[in-house]
Amino acid sequence: MEITHQSVHDYIAAKKRGDREATDRIVAEVRARFDTRTTDGSEAAQLLHATMHVRFGEDL
Repeated sequence: MEITHQSVHDYIAAKKRGDREATDRIVAEVRARFDTRTTDGSEAAQLLHATMHVRFGEDL
């Protein structure tokens, strides 16, 4: 899956370095945008994909 949203790139980087605070914040921000329909849903779909395919501390 091609990642086109900066928030998802940021989420992946935070998850790879094991930064739970940052990942939780990014998820909350994306969820808020989705809930208020200020995003088309592709951001949430990409975030879900990243959630399932990237492990915490993967690069460590």
